[in-house]
Amino acid sequence: MLLALTRSVPPAIVDCELTHLAREPIDVARATTQHKAYEKALASLGYKVRHLPDEPDLPDSVFVEDTAVVVDELAVITRPGASSRRAETFSVAQALSAYRKLAFVEDPATLDGGDVLCIGKGLFAGRSERTNDDGIAQLRAHLAPHGYSVDAMSMRDCLHLKTAVTAVSDSIVLVNPAWIDFPGFDRIEVDPSEPFAANALLTPKGVLMPSAFPRTIARVRKRGIKVKTVDASELAKAEGGVTCCSLLLRVQ
Repeated sequence: MLLALTRSVPPAIVDCELTHLAREPIDVARATTQHKAYEKALASLGYKVRHLPDEPDLPDSVFVEDTAVVVDELAVITRPGASSRRAETFSVAQALSAYRKLAFVEDPATLDGGDVLCIGKGLFAGRSERTNDDGIAQLRAHLAPHGYSVDAMSMRDCLHLKTAVTAVSDSIVLVNPAWIDFPGFDRIEVDPSEPFAANALLTPKGVLMPSAFPRTIARVRKRGIKVKTVDASELAKAEGGVTCCSLLLRVQ
């Protein structure tokens, strides 16, 4: 079974952490409507959606991807780089313990799940303002016994690794070359007018992308990849993308 863990949009999202965007007013009701449509899209792509406990006072709690890195054998509970986000991990760890053995990233390490891209048995971890070298080293130590490699990556001018690059198939990545050098894979480059379009969510039935990026979507479809779109414009004001709002895993 395919499972997606999600969490509702908190009223406190208006006070979310921001690194590379100027603060704009966020319409919480509209963000909630968009998030529900996102969950429906996941269901249409074959996922059973399980809701994590609400965290109304934690501004970034809808972005559950940052709290864990999940592979088939293990869930690594992160230590987010923004201290305001560290309380988000407790309920996620409790939920994941029903499906995976747990490992934990510990102080002085920091690691955001949005900085970790998994392609098969290879993981790529971005050094960022939220993820440090200790965090990458601890992730590598937890996953190495299970046959995974973890390569550190450098990027520029963006929040997370998966702001700059994601996988859109087992062998093709979608990348913004202005923000990262990512050699070794077949690639689709985002349209230069759509710099944030590299964040796409890969599923067994295709990829989920924000509808705000039609030119890049056309490039992905041209390569024969199925694309489903959602409106994520309100969540994008909080530096969120389509990968950020769920933790995807296979369960028996």
